[in-house]
Amino acid sequence: MSEYKFIPEHSVDSYRKSDMSFIISVILMWGIGIFTLLVCSSSYAAATLNDSLYFVKRQLIASSVGFIGLLFFAVCPLDKQRKLLPVIVFAAFGLCLLTFIPGIQYERNGAHRWIKMPFFTFQPSELVKFVIVIYLANYFDKYCRKSDDDEDKTVSPAVVSLVIFVTVIFMQKDFSTGLFVLFIGLIMFYIAKAKMLWFVPFCILGIPAVILMILTEEYRVNRIAAFLNPDEFVQSYNFQSLASKRAVSTGGIWGQGIGEGLERLNNIPEVQSDYIFAGWAEAMGFIGVILYFVLLIYFVIKAVKIALRCPDRFSAFGTMGCVAVIFFQSLMNVGVVCGILPTTGIPLPFFSSGGSSIIVTLCMCGFIINASRCDYDTLTVENNVNQGLGGKFESLDISIFK
Repeated sequence: MSEYKFIPEHSVDSYRKSDMSFIISVILMWGIGIFTLLVCSSSYAAATLNDSLYFVKRQLIASSVGFIGLLFFAVCPLDKQRKLLPVIVFAAFGLCLLTFIPGIQYERNGAHRWIKMPFFTFQPSELVKFVIVIYLANYFDKYCRKSDDDEDKTVSPAVVSLVIFVTVIFMQKDFSTGLFVLFIGLIMFYIAKAKMLWFVPFCILGIPAVILMILTEEYRVNRIAAFLNPDEFVQSYNFQSLASKRAVSTGGIWGQGIGEGLERLNNIPEVQSDYIFAGWAEAMGFIGVILYFVLLIYFVIKAVKIALRCPDRFSAFGTMGCVAVIFFQSLMNVGVVCGILPTTGIPLPFFSSGGSSIIVTLCMCGFIINASRCDYDTLTVENNVNQGLGGKFESLDISIFK
C-alpha cells in the first residue's frame, strides 16, 4: 500500500517568509492606537454616552473586520487579486454612489460621506484610497510592459478613472479626501514614471474649479481665513486648533499621564477622531511624540524595503502606494493638530476612531505583507523551473525604481 502525503500549494515555510518585523510594526501601531483611543475617549464617552468604552468597542469591532481584510489581502495570491480588481473597483464606485441615496446615506454637518452599517458607519472615500492604488498599480504594470512605439501605450484610462473618483468624492462634500486621493494618484504616476502631460488640461480646468469650490462654500473660506489669522475666530473655526496646540504644549517632555489632561478630555472637539494625536501628545509628552514617529518611520522603511525587493511591478507599485497613503495621511493629520496645516477631516491611521479608516488601513497592510513574500515565492518558482528545464529561466527585473 502506497503512502500518500498532503503537500499544500504554498508550504508553511513560504508564509514564514513574510516580513515578521513589518507585521510586528503593524501590531504595535494598532495596539498603541487602541490604547490611545481608550485614554482619550473614555471620559467623553462616559459623560455623553454613559459608556466609557463606547468608542473602543466600536473600534475593536471595526478592527476585527479590518483584520479579516488583512488576512485576505495577505494570503490571497496577487494574481487572483488582479483578477478580482474590476469587481473591487466597481464595488468601491458603487459604495460611493450609495452616499447619495436617502435612507442609506448618513449625513453629518451637511456632508453625506457615509453609509449606514449594522455597527458603524462606513466612508467609501476611505476605501477609494486603497482601490485607486491597486488599480493604478495594475494599470501601470501593463503600461510599463509596452514599448514607447506601441500606439496602445497611453495613460488616459488611468487619468480618467482618477478624475471620476475624485469628482464623486468632491460631490460628497469631502474636499480634503478628494484632494488627498488626487495627490496619491499623482504619486503613483511619478513612481511608474508615466507621462504627466495628460494632467495639463485637467490642471488648467481643475485649478479654477478647486478655487471655485472653496469660494462657494462659506465654511471652507472661513477655515482658510482662520488658518491665515490664528488670533481671530478663537471661539469658532480656530477653537479646535488652538485647544489641540495647548494640549500638545501642556504635555511637556514626559506628558501629563494617563487620564490626567483636562485639555484633552474636555476642551478638544473630536479628540477621539481627527485630533487624537493631541491627546496622545498631552498624555505622553515629547517622549511619546518621538516614540510615535520612530514607529511610523520604522513602518515606512520596512514597507519601502519590501517594495524594492518585489520582483514584479504590480506588487512594488501597490506597496509604495499603500505606504504613501499611510505615511502622508499621518503627516497631514499631525500637521493639522499642530497648526501647520488648515483644518481637514483626514484621520490618523491606526489611531483615529472610525471604522472606515482602520478597516482600509489594515487591508493595505495585508497587501504589503503579501508583497513581502513575493520575492520568496518567485524564487521558489524559479528554482523549480531551473530544475525542470535544465536551468534556463529568465528572471524578472527587480530594478523597477531605477
